[in-house]
Amino acid sequence: MNDKQRKKIDFSRINAVAQGILIGLIAGVVVSVFRLLISHGLLLIQWFFRQANQHYWLLGVWLVISVLLTLLIGHWLKQTPEIKGSGIPQVEGQLMGEVEYHWWPVLWKKFVGGVLAIGSGLFLGREGPSIQLGATVGQGFAAGRKISGNKRRILIASGASAGLSAAFNAPIASSLFILEEVYHNFSTMVWITALASAIAADFVSTFFFGLTPVLHISYVHALPLGQYGWLILLGLLLGLFGRLYQLVVLRVGSWYHKLKWLPDEYNSLIAFILLIPVGLFLPQILGGGNQLIVSIGGRAPGIMILLVVFVVRFIYSMMAYGTGLPGGIFLPILTLGAVLGALFGQVLVAWHLASPALVPIFTITAMAGYFAGISKAPFTAILLITEMVGTLQHLMPLAVVSLIAYLTVDVLGGTPVYAAMLEQSLHKAHHGQSQPVTQLEFPVFENAIIDGQQTRDVNWPEGTLLTEIKRGERVIVPHGDTVIRLGDTLLLNVPQKRLSHVRRKMKQLTGE
Repeated sequence: MNDKQRKKIDFSRINAVAQGILIGLIAGVVVSVFRLLISHGLLLIQWFFRQANQHYWLLGVWLVISVLLTLLIGHWLKQTPEIKGSGIPQVEGQLMGEVEYHWWPVLWKKFVGGVLAIGSGLFLGREGPSIQLGATVGQGFAAGRKISGNKRRILIASGASAGLSAAFNAPIASSLFILEEVYHNFSTMVWITALASAIAADFVSTFFFGLTPVLHISYVHALPLGQYGWLILLGLLLGLFGRLYQLVVLRVGSWYHKLKWLPDEYNSLIAFILLIPVGLFLPQILGGGNQLIVSIGGRAPGIMILLVVFVVRFIYSMMAYGTGLPGGIFLPILTLGAVLGALFGQVLVAWHLASPALVPIFTITAMAGYFAGISKAPFTAILLITEMVGTLQHLMPLAVVSLIAYLTVDVLGGTPVYAAMLEQSLHKAHHGQSQPVTQLEFPVFENAIIDGQQTRDVNWPEGTLLTEIKRGERVIVPHGDTVIRLGDTLLLNVPQKRLSHVRRKMKQLTGE
């Protein structure tokens, strides 16, 4: 091979994969330790409330702990509001160029605050915070290497993928979730970096927790074709309950805000105190819900017990998330879906319409359907549950329920919950550090207005500059005669103040 041939070799993808692997290994360690501390915290809290059943003076200790946790985490929320909630809307906003913050304060405060909030038994999930922790690792890596612009966003996305992978041991679904729900970009450089990070993080997480799937549910029967009609009904019900979930979770923060006697950053005191009755009477359902899903999948309780568990978890998960504590809704959504699925299956069994052996299948499929409806990410839901449960036998039921639930929420006017949360937060005063964005990417979809047009004929948003077109393996420097094709990815320089306007205009032009 001569010198001229060597110069033609493109190492950009190999370099991207190498960076993704390194970020994945670091994020895998961070999130695995995060996950481990939370699990030990939940065991400690369950033991504490069992002791409190016999020694009521311990409830006074819990009140003191509640006040201390409220003051500490509330102080961090006031200092660094970017650690609030799940963190997924913040990451999505960062990748869209709408949100920016310093990585180190967010990393350590989200880590410690998440361990304290989720490990205290509140109905919050670790997956959203894990995504933000991973994304922050990617941001820190980019800062250390002085990487900026689009390459920096790819590293942040890969870190987010690694965070979810380490939390769920689901590298394929984690990569797809970042592409489908968070980054909205399926370009080659993005997905190979995200996948490399997710695989590396999954390797680390497996070292910590073993090879058993996170939500391993055993069942021996496949769903008979004659029972598929029930899946349509289940999907409709999940869509209705999913839309209800969206409406409540997007409003609960404003309900807390009406409590003028308590500053917003200290609303968690209410959630900590009201956790006492659940801890005393139902300590086994505390936390995000991982163990509850496994127990229900193994042997579902009766109808009334499942109904009580659903109502309690729905109310308390909203109560906890609305406080703004560092914790997510990802796993709580799956838990509510599992309870609804088991409840649906037990009703069919009670009416002699289905065999008890089929209840675990309804439990599994309802997790995917509920998440698909609320997040409007059906492909992620199908793959996620497949990887987490550890079997391929239920792919068709998962697809049917997820599609029906998705369409139901869509007809009812629902939007992806994380995007809605981001839009909601952008209407409030932004306390983060803004930096100018140099480039945004826009894929050209089917039926796009600009498909087949020359660049000079396109009515580009004011103030933008088309700098590059990615077409498969090629990178095209555009000129006036360049024709835009389906599947192209357009790179535009966009003024910081016009991001929202440009994004809306480009969605119309590209057919998104």
